[in-house]
Amino acid sequence: MKLNRIHHIAIICSNYERSKMFYIDTLRLKVLREVYREERKSYKLDLEVNGLYQIELFSFPNPPERPSFPEAAGLRHLAFEVDDIEEWKEYLSSNGVDVEPVRIDPYTDKKFTFFVDPDGLPIEIYEAC
Repeated sequence: MKLNRIHHIAIICSNYERSKMFYIDTLRLKVLREVYREERKSYKLDLEVNGLYQIELFSFPNPPERPSFPEAAGLRHLAFEVDDIEEWKEYLSSNGVDVEPVRIDPYTDKKFTFFVDPDGLPIEIYEAC
């Protein structure tokens, strides 16, 4: 018995339309399905990450804010692997996303940096090449 892979990552946003645009238009994730769940007054948007993983973007009425940045208990950050970190940094910056300076992982010698989604969720891009 084993765990095969991560199936999905769920994110609750405070402004559904703003976050939807960010994840689709800025991060270029593909929409798999979008549903409105009347009984919960909630949207659920399933997004594909390169055919391998899925992000579920949820909206709920008045979700509480993240308690601290980023060392709250729970999910620390979401990380995406990229081929060219400088290309992504330039692209994100040109789309109004504030990106931290690129750093080098002292254990792997790989480049990485962080930015945040519309609700302040830390997102990392990591150059694996």
